[in-house]
Amino acid sequence: MDVQGIILAAGLSSRAKTFKMTLTLNGSTVIENTIQGMLEFCTRIFLVGGYQIERLQPVVKRYNTVELLYNESYRDGMYSSVKKGISAVSATRFFITPGDYPMISKQIYQELLKYKAPVAIPSFEGRRGHPILIESEAVRRVMAEGEYTSLREVIGKLDAVIVPVNSPGVVMDIDTMEDYELMQKYFREGVSI
Repeated sequence: MDVQGIILAAGLSSRAKTFKMTLTLNGSTVIENTIQGMLEFCTRIFLVGGYQIERLQPVVKRYNTVELLYNESYRDGMYSSVKKGISAVSATRFFITPGDYPMISKQIYQELLKYKAPVAIPSFEGRRGHPILIESEAVRRVMAEGEYTSLREVIGKLDAVIVPVNSPGVVMDIDTMEDYELMQKYFREGVSI
């Protein structure tokens, strides 16, 4: 299986007002939940850090196939981390997701891998989510052709397959502490995502 992963964890967490990647969730941390969902489907995962990267270092040491990359331009926004991660990928395809999507189930990764398209995007009740599965060559070609400010713009130039799924975890991220508390509630109540 020639698939790698990129997890974006370089942001300032400004809306959450705390470093959300290391918040406790389901007996682990937010970022570890995200890593563990992706782990068995990727030969290597690149965790892109920036703000408070030192807090991610102990987490990465627990996983042989996870490599921490420092995005020195993290204050320029998420797309700078996207580019940093893509530059490290050597596989023909890769998953990409922000680190604050800890509710993505393993079944979602399995489902997306069935599709042989330049891009496969999960969708829950009409809302596009994460992770996104991308052909490396296709995305690099598009990125080389012009100046873009977001991955969304780049993906817009590719043939994307939208994959409807019955899992709200693909659209559940942590922007605020209220989002985090809702996820804690899901885990406490044993809600299947």
